[in-house]
Amino acid sequence: MIEKYKSIELFAGAGGLALGLEMAGFEHIGLVEFDKSAANTLRLNRPNWNVLCEDIEIVASRNLEKEFGIKKYELDLLSGGAPCQSFSYAGKRLGLEDTRGTMFYHYATFLKKLQPKMFLFENVKGLLNHDKGKTFKTICDIFEEQGYKINYSVLNALDYGVAQKRERLIVIGVRNDLSEKVKFQFPKKHEKKLVLRDILKDVPESECAKYSKEKEEIFKLVPAGGYWKDIDPNIAKKYMKSCWFMEGGRTGILRRLSLDEPCLTVLTTPQMKQTERCHPTEVRPFTIRENARIQSFPDKWQFTGTIASKYRQIGNAVPCNLAKEIGISIIKALGENDNG
Repeated sequence: MIEKYKSIELFAGAGGLALGLEMAGFEHIGLVEFDKSAANTLRLNRPNWNVLCEDIEIVASRNLEKEFGIKKYELDLLSGGAPCQSFSYAGKRLGLEDTRGTMFYHYATFLKKLQPKMFLFENVKGLLNHDKGKTFKTICDIFEEQGYKINYSVLNALDYGVAQKRERLIVIGVRNDLSEKVKFQFPKKHEKKLVLRDILKDVPESECAKYSKEKEEIFKLVPAGGYWKDIDPNIAKKYMKSCWFMEGGRTGILRRLSLDEPCLTVLTTPQMKQTERCHPTEVRPFTIRENARIQSFPDKWQFTGTIASKYRQIGNAVPCNLAKEIGISIIKALGENDNG
């Protein structure tokens, strides 16, 4: 039996990234997630996973080789997407120590201590331009200081078997001593693009957030694929209140999706006025299981916690199918090293 590639995931959430990487062929020897409901979701679905529901700072401070039973340089992949708070640029060159107190610091500490062959770091597309690009440059500099060559791209889940427009910044690192052999290439886009009609069939029943009676009545007026501009302006103005006077398209307000289009980015709360996602044929938000389908979670993947927590876990996840495609590309690159 061929031994699977070993990975550790940080900020694992409800497991979208971890599940996709598992589908690609990775074996997770550890997952760190501070949120109790998300950690319970991981444990419920994968009792064999070593899930640490702890503060990442405490875990990062320990002897990681002993903690995860793997020696430095042996881990194949470190994955995860640390929330990147803005760093302070107090007129000095930022190194790893200057990011202390940020979640990114702990991710980089894992890299420094374990020196995995490769890493996968994912984040919002907006990180590229945060603070005129300084934040992302600092992150890349620190990755390089830990001994890695960096490759990054913005991938849209829509291009990888997900019925959703969702862009994520994907950063891939290859350890310097392997960079001549390990040539990572981002996955090729799929020709077929899925729409909601493709995936919203026979969805299991589940909990669903509710609209107020007022919102329900107004959404009845909005056609599939439409938004506030498609109804009586007097009704729209009354509903939108101060938003009516804002600049920009405000296309997220009173937005009703169409079965013949992919979903807009799944969010963590289904009832926010400026980012509404009404079901195409019914007057309601998407259910828990519908949102999970849109994020390409399998129907058997269960979520624990309150309904608000479940929506948040799903909304924060990396779509499984996108993660799988990236994972396959990483394994292909690692395989080139093994075969070399």
